[in-house]
Amino acid sequence: MNDKRSVVRIKRVYETPEQADGHRILVDRLWPRGLSKQKAKVDVWIKEIAPSTELRRWYGHDPNKWAEFKNRYIAELKANPDPVETVLSEIREGIVTFLYSAKETRMNNAFVLRDYIASIMDDKAV
Repeated sequence: MNDKRSVVRIKRVYETPEQADGHRILVDRLWPRGLSKQKAKVDVWIKEIAPSTELRRWYGHDPNKWAEFKNRYIAELKANPDPVETVLSEIREGIVTFLYSAKETRMNNAFVLRDYIASIMDDKAV
């Protein structure tokens, strides 16, 4: 596949689940507010792959902090490779969708994580 990002879809967890989502992975540290586990249809919740509480609070979805947030989050991912390997294992099985709950639909951890995973897949055979 030319664009490794295409094996990972991104969707707000509050959107209606679809069969095309493949394996649905929640990539937030906190469970989404007001959403039952049944309605969320999350296959795997990987809390440990989310930004640390400290980083999440520091960022606060401030667009002016986006570039620095990405750098800090990638540093956290590199320092904690086990959850990344879990995600790579899921991708080996087929299409996955990263689920996030933030109202911010572009500048959030799911997009950073997708790009980081794509860069790893470029570096090694997955």
